[in-house]
Amino acid sequence: MDEKCRKPRSDALKNRERLIEAAKEILGRGGPEASLEAVARRAGVGPGTLYRHFPTREALFQAVYRHDVDDILQLAAELDQPGGGVEALRAWMHANVALVATKRGLLGALAVVVTDESKAMYSEVSANITRAMDGLLQRAISEGAVRNDITAADLLQTFYALCYARQPEPGWKEQVLRLLNIFIDGLRTRP
Repeated sequence: MDEKCRKPRSDALKNRERLIEAAKEILGRGGPEASLEAVARRAGVGPGTLYRHFPTREALFQAVYRHDVDDILQLAAELDQPGGGVEALRAWMHANVALVATKRGLLGALAVVVTDESKAMYSEVSANITRAMDGLLQRAISEGAVRNDITAADLLQTFYALCYARQPEPGWKEQVLRLLNIFIDGLRTRP
């Protein structure tokens, strides 16, 4: 069997997952103690294992970011149920605040360079997130739960404005969640 066609061993897959979770935790906090060595230690592996899975800082960032985006997209699919309406939108937007927090911490800790590959990834991710938001929004509109004159782009623009208008200091997420709740409640249709 060709080396390139062989499936990764189960221990290698477990190491990769542990590295992603450790990177999300350690690097997501940012700060001077957020290093790749700290990620390897937290995952319980050596630096060589980290670099075998993620040869560059950008590769690690992309893996963590994609992992979190996949979780968010899965959540949107789970929330897209009849009767979900406004609360599905609220739950999904709240979960996205955690994604923004992780991304902010990673960008600060890793000083990631934007490449053509990362631009393509962001474009794909943006399209997927917009589709997921639109699905939840259309369900809420069809149920008569929210106004029908808004778009997924409107919601995402407001969401990102709220998230990035706040400095990443203690308590910023709670402030954003509070403002999101006010905004989402304002979307409701009035009898």
